[in-house]
Amino acid sequence: MKVQTIASGSKGNCTIVLGSSANLIIDMGISYRTLKKVLEENSLSFTDFSAILITHCHKDHTSGLSSLLSHTKLKVFISEKMYDSLKEIVPYTSCNFIDQDFAINDINIKLLPTSHDAPSSTGFLIKEENRSLVYITDTGYINRKILNKIVNVNCYIIESNHDEVMLMDGPYPRFLKERVISDKGHLSNKTTAKYLSKIVGPNTKNIILAHRSETNNTEEKIKEAIEEVNLREDINVIIAKQNEPSPLIEI
Repeated sequence: MKVQTIASGSKGNCTIVLGSSANLIIDMGISYRTLKKVLEENSLSFTDFSAILITHCHKDHTSGLSSLLSHTKLKVFISEKMYDSLKEIVPYTSCNFIDQDFAINDINIKLLPTSHDAPSSTGFLIKEENRSLVYITDTGYINRKILNKIVNVNCYIIESNHDEVMLMDGPYPRFLKERVISDKGHLSNKTTAKYLSKIVGPNTKNIILAHRSETNNTEEKIKEAIEEVNLREDINVIIAKQNEPSPLIEI
């Protein structure tokens, strides 16, 4: 299994997962042309993909979905509750409705409910054979029950959205600051680092820190927070970028 973030941040999000039995797109908050270009650089086309997974309905995760569906026959895997927020851009016939864990060929996908101000928002635990990937962004916190399910995974893609001091001293209006730091907002660098210190195990090889705010965070601040929790030095830690795909990572 391989993974690549195509775009990650407040302006748009998209990730691809390449398995032996199926290829997946997670979120489509970028243009169809942008994703098509990156796929072609990897010698891939949309016909190589089996499904689109959507974490939640906000535009930075769905703005390119309508265009993608108009150009392909891909199915969107979402809950009916999430569909209520997307029905103006997603045809009913393009949906596979899910309300529990499911499989696409030999890839098993466990839903990880997240705490965000969007209906039925979710992360994913994706497994194929003996490889495992966690994808969690856009959440105010991760509860203990979910943390217990994601210990010692091979690769984590997890939100490291903001530095708390930069956020509170920054230009956002008060109501928006309070939203970001609330239980329905986003994970700070320190909170993410603390979670990683609890769940990283001997099988963990890669961590991708995602959804960085360009206003309230810097790569340096993320690195400082991660260094403070003393993760293993042999773990490959990458900070995902808004306008530049990550390397294609072998999980």
